[in-house]
Amino acid sequence: MSSNLRLPDIGASIDVDGIQTNYHEHGEGDPVILLHGSGPGVTAWQNWQGILPRLGETHRVLAPDIVGFGFSPLPEGEKPGIKLWTRHLAGFIDAMGLNRVILVGNSFGGALALGMMANHSDKVRSLVLMGTPAGEFEQTQGLANSRTFEPSMDAMRAMMQAFPYDPSIVTDEAVAARLRVAEIASGKETIRKLQPGEEQNAKGSRIVKGIPLQQLDAITVPVLILHGREDKMIPLQVAVRMHEHLKRSEMHVFGQCGHWVQLEREEQFLEQVRGFFRNN
Repeated sequence: MSSNLRLPDIGASIDVDGIQTNYHEHGEGDPVILLHGSGPGVTAWQNWQGILPRLGETHRVLAPDIVGFGFSPLPEGEKPGIKLWTRHLAGFIDAMGLNRVILVGNSFGGALALGMMANHSDKVRSLVLMGTPAGEFEQTQGLANSRTFEPSMDAMRAMMQAFPYDPSIVTDEAVAARLRVAEIASGKETIRKLQPGEEQNAKGSRIVKGIPLQQLDAITVPVLILHGREDKMIPLQVAVRMHEHLKRSEMHVFGQCGHWVQLEREEQFLEQVRGFFRNN
């Protein structure tokens, strides 16, 4: 493992109820937790390396690898699922000595943020949700591909190029960096838990099941929804339905933008999030 220690994905480490948790931290002030998405080779660093220091100018920003992803391995005997993920995140908040936090969730991280509202809402001040699954919708090809991924440069490049509107933003350096993690910590078991199996509905489609929309009606904290109009992973309509159910939500749609809002529209993302932070 010594050669892995040079990976920038590996930051500080803290024990969270027996789960050795890898995380990154920047800045001081009100606490913000950045929650990464899913997919082969994903880590907090891969999702948030450009955002961490910038939001850290005004807030204490933490970005953990959620258990089962990156360098926060599943303990023996534990199975990935929303109960474990929310318990782990709640434990991380406590272990870091935080009170009410702002959760900024990308894709799977947004679903985790919503899941926190069921049993740990006392720890959450507000939510920012990006490309977040909620309710039920047909599995997109992009999501299906992450379930069957086998590590190689070509496969990683093809997978990553499906995320943004403009695939040219996916550099060889970015592909190699994520592949290095995927070869060490694939997260396959965790990713497969998130995706439907082989079962199909009457139309021959596989259905992704996020947090039921009725549960969103009970959420009363402020929520900012950010979504790319051309998102091929989570269709825009999923975000619109979520917006209709969240009492205190605002929504901003980025044109000519896919699933990686924080990478494709970094300046506009920061402008939206900072304004939301100021007002909430």
